[in-house]
Amino acid sequence: MFNKILLATDGTEHGLETVKRAAHLASIEQDASVTVLYVIDANSSKHDVISQGSIGVDHTRYERVRPIEEQLNFKGVPYTLEMVKGDPSREISDYANRHEYDIVVMGSRGLNAFQEVLLGSVSHKVTREVDCPVMIIK
Repeated sequence: MFNKILLATDGTEHGLETVKRAAHLASIEQDASVTVLYVIDANSSKHDVISQGSIGVDHTRYERVRPIEEQLNFKGVPYTLEMVKGDPSREISDYANRHEYDIVVMGSRGLNAFQEVLLGSVSHKVTREVDCPVMIIK
């Protein structure tokens, strides 16, 4: 049912819970695999480089991804890691549609009602734009 699973993350949201769900889905199908899509928000990336320098930022990004990789390795789930930079909702949606994933698994940042009305949540935007089911982990 879900052979191609896209696990979308910025390295902070809901930590290992999204990984556990994606790994569980992958364990159901014999030939399933997970692509970890680490989206670097272009707006916050500029601030990070100014405050930490590019080497510090790269190190921080890999440190955020390491627990995800460790969990997938522990569960024996085949995966690949992709890093992209841009608007998170657009990058996730475009990537999922372009590569024809069966499902997107992602966290919810938990914006308050006012922020969500004003900005719209990434997960909400992705659910509107992708051509496959989306599992949102709270």
